[in-house]
Amino acid sequence: MIVIDSTSPVPPFEQLRAQLARQIHDRTLPVGARLPTIRHLAADLGLAVNTVGRAYRELEEAGLIETRGRAGSFVSSSGEEGRERARQAAADYAAVVTSLGIDPGEALRIVQAALRPGTTAPTSP
Repeated sequence: MIVIDSTSPVPPFEQLRAQLARQIHDRTLPVGARLPTIRHLAADLGLAVNTVGRAYRELEEAGLIETRGRAGSFVSSSGEEGRERARQAAADYAAVVTSLGIDPGEALRIVQAALRPGTTAPTSP
């Protein structure tokens, strides 16, 4: 279920994009699921067609959905491929830190620091 908060400082297209992205990532919307048409979703949510269109375009640019002409928009399989690449990278990282003798807590701190923009990995506790 998608809810747009008209009192939020976050623009409606971003609220919609974020909620759909979350549903795709947590698999509430599985790969291959057909999304409502832009016009239908705009009417349901009380939004302008261009607002929903912008959210869909950004999801498509991120590889989360694909538009198949008149057939509609569908959840893309590339989102699953991205998760699989991340799993493989995590397994590779785990093998490297284990071979270097880095304890799991330190390895997690390094990853957490890497995920924060503008920070560097911690050196040691």
